[in-house]
Amino acid sequence: MDYQFTIIVPIYNEEDNMERLESELTKYLSIASKKTKVLLVNDGSKDKSQTFIETICERNTHFHYIQFEKNCGLSAAIKAGFDHADTPLVGYIDSDLQTAPEDFNLLLEQIEHYDLVTGVRSNRKDSFVKNMSSLIANGIRRAFTNDGMDDTGCPLKVIKTAYAKRIPMFKGLHRFLPAMILLQNGKIIQIPVQHFPRIAGQAKFGLWNRLLGPLADCFAYLWMKKKYINYTVAKKS
Repeated sequence: MDYQFTIIVPIYNEEDNMERLESELTKYLSIASKKTKVLLVNDGSKDKSQTFIETICERNTHFHYIQFEKNCGLSAAIKAGFDHADTPLVGYIDSDLQTAPEDFNLLLEQIEHYDLVTGVRSNRKDSFVKNMSSLIANGIRRAFTNDGMDDTGCPLKVIKTAYAKRIPMFKGLHRFLPAMILLQNGKIIQIPVQHFPRIAGQAKFGLWNRLLGPLADCFAYLWMKKKYINYTVAKKS
């Protein structure tokens, strides 16, 4: 089947969300603006997530999965998705579905003219502490990267796969995807998307992950930016 778009779904201990995840993504596949498949990446879950994942993939031909031997983190799960993608376009969404799969169509409308299209969560349905820590962290990151993005933590993105595969992913750098596309001289844009409260499972990020961790990652990004190799082949035999 000639797929054009792969949706990566990182999963870590989300058994309470799996049935809803299957339902919502199946609905989206019927209205997707491009032929789409789903890659579920189990990041070493310790609950029954893998059982649900295998059942989902057995009864849905458009769903596939990767299972890690152990928990490696969100950046690793996203990178694994990039590495295994075989479609021209790749994107990702969190398994808690605080963003809506149907909003992928809004991002896909713009991807022809850009190399990364990211959502920006309008009217966020998170706690005051979570919203403020994200606001501060985004401000700090934006000062370091000058990427102009207001919400790089938004778990709804579409990227041209050729660019995604060239991103040298390290822990924490999932927050820097727009900046990493800019390092490749790519074009980026942000589009407002819906946001919903988490209704099942537990958040995997606390104050450290959202604020202090990203600050440390900014220095890693600056080092990488200085050392980054970017070339364009003018001619070959």
